[in-house]
Parts: sequence; structure tokens; C-alpha cells
Amino acid sequence: CLSYGGRGEIVNACKGIAMDVQSGKIDVDQVGEIDLQKKMLTGHCCDPDIIIRTSGEERLSNFLLWQVAYSEFFFLKKHWPELQKEDLLEVIRTFAHGRKRRYGK
Repeated sequence: CLSYGGRGEIVNACKGIAMDVQSGKIDVDQVGEIDLQKKMLTGHCCDPDIIIRTSGEERLSNFLLWQVAYSEFFFLKKHWPELQKEDLLEVIRTFAHGRKRRYGK
């Protein structure tokens, strides 16, 4: 059984940092975003550029809360099993040609 929650992932990453500070592996004044990101379950991966939310939902549902800070969101009315290759290609085309990424600036 797989149980994932973005809030829990952030809490566990913070606990990992706290343990590293407590054991002297890192100084609390040196802790930064990169340290926290490394403690995430996806610490070995790049953050996603695109999040596709299907079935008309327009919420994150506790999914990758840290990692999607600069992701582009696409909301599709279709349910996941109904998606076709053309739906995914349209998302990619829109992302590639229709969006100007600013990364929080």
C-alpha cells in the first residue's frame, strides 16, 4: 500500500534537517531550500514543469506541495483513463509556445 501526502513529506524533511542540526552535521544558520529539497522523497529528481489535473478538479490535493512551486498547471475535464495522445500533445504544445516562465519573478 502506498500512502503519500505533501504535507507529511515536508514534515518528514524538516525532521531530517532537525536531526542533522542536532547531530552537528549542519549548522542551523546554513540550512536553506536546497537542504530541505534534498530531504524530500523526490530529492534526486527535478521539480515538475507541468502538472496535469484531470476530471475537472482544480486543486492540488496535497500532491507535491513543495515541488510544484513553479510548475505550470493544466486542468482537463477528462478523467485520466479517457486521455488520448492528442490531449497530452496539446498540453505540451501549449506549454512550449504559450507560456512565459518567470519562476517567481
